[in-house]
Amino acid sequence: MDELELPQYFICPISLQIMKDPVTTVSGITYDRENIKRWLLTAAAEGHSSAVCPVTKQLLPLTSSDLTPNHMLRRLIQAWCIVNPKSGIERIPTPKSPVHKSVVFKLIREVKSGNPLSHLNALKKLDELAKDKEKNQKPMAEAGVSKAMIFLILKRFKEGKTLFLEEALRILQLTWIPTEENKKIVEENIDFIHSLLWVLSNDELENISMIHALKMLKNVTEIAKTSLLERLKLNFFKEMVSILHKNKSPQENKAVLHVLIQTSPHGRNRMKIVEAGAIFEIMELELNNPDKKTTELIFCLLANLCTCAEGRQQFIKHAGGIALAAKRLLRISPTTDDRALCIIESLARFSATREVVSEMLRVSAVSKLCMVLQADCAGYLKNKARDILRLHNYAWSNSPCIEVYLLTCYTR
Repeated sequence: MDELELPQYFICPISLQIMKDPVTTVSGITYDRENIKRWLLTAAAEGHSSAVCPVTKQLLPLTSSDLTPNHMLRRLIQAWCIVNPKSGIERIPTPKSPVHKSVVFKLIREVKSGNPLSHLNALKKLDELAKDKEKNQKPMAEAGVSKAMIFLILKRFKEGKTLFLEEALRILQLTWIPTEENKKIVEENIDFIHSLLWVLSNDELENISMIHALKMLKNVTEIAKTSLLERLKLNFFKEMVSILHKNKSPQENKAVLHVLIQTSPHGRNRMKIVEAGAIFEIMELELNNPDKKTTELIFCLLANLCTCAEGRQQFIKHAGGIALAAKRLLRISPTTDDRALCIIESLARFSATREVVSEMLRVSAVSKLCMVLQADCAGYLKNKARDILRLHNYAWSNSPCIEVYLLTCYTR
């Protein structure tokens, strides 16, 4: 292969290897599908809303659905491989085509049939197809797989049976797309939320089913109407907090935090979340040094909860509350900085007892606010820190540590 000259346009710009499944991005550059997908996933994992094309530096959407298969180039590569076997070149197989809707329609009919064996076989086939999410998610969603799985989960919930429930949850999670039809099914369907909550509290099901149920709960709360979210009961939030208490996996914790953030602005949910004991649990979770994304979610939720008196009261009761908010300032990310300042501002403005004001000084929260004024961060964060300092200037101005921090250049 070293002696054979490889056509330049057969090479992926990322791996510098021959492309097996060439796809073209919106920037017009062709990459091997696996390599560009990994590039997009890395950008998403780092919290970016878009990726940068490695060649043109243009912005790329993070969804793989925006990648267009380059069939002509793939055929040329395959033909070149066929005529050069003596040089050690192996033929590149043709990627599988997406499943045809007619096949999916037939499997859905079998799922709805009364024959248990036919039912099980159809679910297994749908599960296999759903695992190839990139190719089959869209045709399966358009064929109504999500709707069929939702109705199956609801049926099992009403019957109190777990038969085929794990398969249905997995298929639903893998094929879920928030289409208009799917939104209509779940946006006001309190029974579906109850069914997912039933799954989470069911000891008969494996942990993977819990993760799929939590992810679906996150998807549902993102599109649910306010009227539905306002109907959530205290038991719902107690179950969410219970999952955080168990601290089984980062995946579960993030899903729960997303659910609580989505539901907290509606009705009396903030007070219900506080009453369920969320403040203590998420503070303990943060003290265990989670990853950056989890910390951002925790501080987003804490900032929401501290907008109500009950939330601020519970936050202050935690021995490490104010100190932790101060410690995380300027250490994690701009998002965490913003939310931490919102928490400190809520306490300084609405819960500023003599004890609270003194503790802010004692645990270096005031010093950290002074650091924000000198740090290389956004102007609005400096303004927010300055406003907080002005609120209790009379109590803090005589502290011997303040002048030192104001005169010291702080390198972030």
